[in-house]
Amino acid sequence: MEVVIKPAQETARLAADAIVALIDAKPDAVLGLATGSSPLGVYDELAKRHRAGEVSFAGVSAFLLDEYVGLAQEHPQRYRNVILTELVDRIDLDPARVHGPDGLAQDIPLACARYEQAIVDAGGVDLQLLGIGTDGHIGFNEPGSSLASRTRIKTLTGQTRVDNARFFDDDVDRVPHHCLTQGLATISAARHIVLLAQGGGKAEAVHQMVEGPVSAMWPASILQHHPHVSVLLDEGAAARLQLGDYYRQAFQAKPEWQGL
Repeated sequence: MEVVIKPAQETARLAADAIVALIDAKPDAVLGLATGSSPLGVYDELAKRHRAGEVSFAGVSAFLLDEYVGLAQEHPQRYRNVILTELVDRIDLDPARVHGPDGLAQDIPLACARYEQAIVDAGGVDLQLLGIGTDGHIGFNEPGSSLASRTRIKTLTGQTRVDNARFFDDDVDRVPHHCLTQGLATISAARHIVLLAQGGGKAEAVHQMVEGPVSAMWPASILQHHPHVSVLLDEGAAARLQLGDYYRQAFQAKPEWQGL
């Protein structure tokens, strides 16, 4: 696990660099896309580079981490609609190649199994973008989630619903109680994971993820077992790290050719 501590604008550029380098090497790359506030700077950077002619997403496929259960197809906070607005509509990624769990499925277990198989059939995710919740969740794998979990329905914690109320006019009662989410094992199958976090509210979760024991109580800690994880933090999110100075020194001394 590599930890990089830089201003948020710079971490967004580093994540975009990794995505562009991947697509340069593999034009039919499979991306894992996250919603929420953490990746927004990355999407802005990718849209800017696309406008400048630096990258094409025409051959790329994408899979979403999660989806609320029961939100109407036209609801602006349905995650497929969010990702269309935040990224897909701004670049040349074919919307038909953007896949997400079906939160309106009549048979939810079957929909989850089919989503897992679709990821496998696509060859797996090459690079997965992630954020992290204040309670350490990734995707919607709340504390207590099985470290071996796959795509399934989950009940959101009260804290997650409070955190997400800002997307529903600050009305927590409008935040759904259930979601479909890739499991921790599904996420861990991605070949490269890039996790971004900003602000002091994420500091304890980041500390537990990077420096705490691997535990279902802090689901993101499963990433300690992954061979290629890049954790991109601003100073606030890095505030609880015991080895912060070492992470800064290691990145400063990193060979330029290595990338994330």
